Amino acid sequence: MDLMGTPSHPYTPDSAAASIGLPPVPATLPQWERTMQRARAAGQMGQMAMALAFEQQALALALRLVQQTPPAGREDDCIAALVVSHLNVADLQVQAAEPDAAARLLGRAHGLLQSLVADGRCGAALRQAAWRHGRETHAALLAHVRSHGPHPAIAQALAGGGLAGLSS
Repeated sequence: MDLMGTPSHPYTPDSAAASIGLPPVPATLPQWERTMQRARAAGQMGQMAMALAFEQQALALALRLVQQTPPAGREDDCIAALVVSHLNVADLQVQAAEPDAAARLLGRAHGLLQSLVADGRCGAALRQAAWRHGRETHAALLAHVRSHGPHPAIAQALAGGGLAGLSS
C-alpha cells in the first residue's frame, strides 16, 4: 500500500529495481516541477485526460519526496508539492464529474498531513511543514463540502483530531 492507502501496482520501476537488488530511484523536486509543467501545458491545450495523468504522476512523485528523507531545508517545498498535487488532482476529478473520488483524495491528503505531524520519527522541519500546510487541506475539505455536500471521507478527516491542537 502507498501513503494514499491504495494498493501498489505489482510492477513499478521501483519494484523492478528492488527485484534485482537496486535501490529505488529517489524523486526530486525538479522532476515534480517538470511534471507539473507538463500537466499545466496539457490542461491549457484542453487535453484534460493527459493533464490528469501528469497530475497523478506529480502526486506520485510528491508522495515519494515525503516518503524518502526530504533534502535538508526543502521540507516545506516537499510538503507544498504534496498538497498542491492532491488539490490539483482533486480539482480535475471534480471537473470530470467525480466529486466522490475528489472527496476521498482530499480526506487522504488531510489525514496524511495529520499523520506526519504526529509521527515522532519525522524530523521537526517536516512535521512543522505538514502542520502549516494542513490549513490548506482543511480549507479544501470545507470548500468541497460547501460545493458538493457532506461526504463520509471528509467527515472522517475533519474528525481526525485536526491540526489545530498541535503546536508547531
